[in-house]
Amino acid sequence: MKVERKSDHAVSEDSCKAATGKSLSEWFALMDARGGVALGRRELGQYLFAEMKVDPWWSATINCEYEIARNQVEKDGKARGYTICATKTIKADPNACYAPFSSAQEMDRWFGSGHSLDLGDGGKLANADGNRATIKKANPGKTIRLIWEDSDLTMPTPVEIKFAPAGAKTTVMVTIDRLQNRAEADGYRRAWGEALDRLKALVEG
Repeated sequence: MKVERKSDHAVSEDSCKAATGKSLSEWFALMDARGGVALGRRELGQYLFAEMKVDPWWSATINCEYEIARNQVEKDGKARGYTICATKTIKADPNACYAPFSSAQEMDRWFGSGHSLDLGDGGKLANADGNRATIKKANPGKTIRLIWEDSDLTMPTPVEIKFAPAGAKTTVMVTIDRLQNRAEADGYRRAWGEALDRLKALVEG
């Protein structure tokens, strides 16, 4: 899976003002007045999106950049960062959707090339595109949890892949947490979206 680490839009004072009517610093001041970081990400996100009618991309961006600007960090000293999600509904049962993740040979068919893979706890994933991950837990037909470790990532990031049955279909949902900047977030969202398109084509083939 090739990842282009590029933001969908420039993130700057001027670009934010052009898109939302206010610069980042103007939004930050409003968020401070609203109650600041003590309100939590969810409440501030609702304020931006539901009350102030900021579109979803900019709501998430302003919220995450606000935490960074206010030096809100986790125990490891890094920002909570961006969380992205890619989903695809596939006309197959969960086990059929899980199977293409189950071996290096299967991964080569849709995710990239040159895979090595051990899906056991603590196992490793690697491929010719530079993707690297450590397997935390694999529950066939249900979930795969990994720590993604591509060399160009700011820090290793948790990834969860869920296979949720929905009648005769399955929703495959990939959630990536703690991406440290917008370029990483948008790049991995696009790349996983394209990968899930290929997964769907393979399974429904």
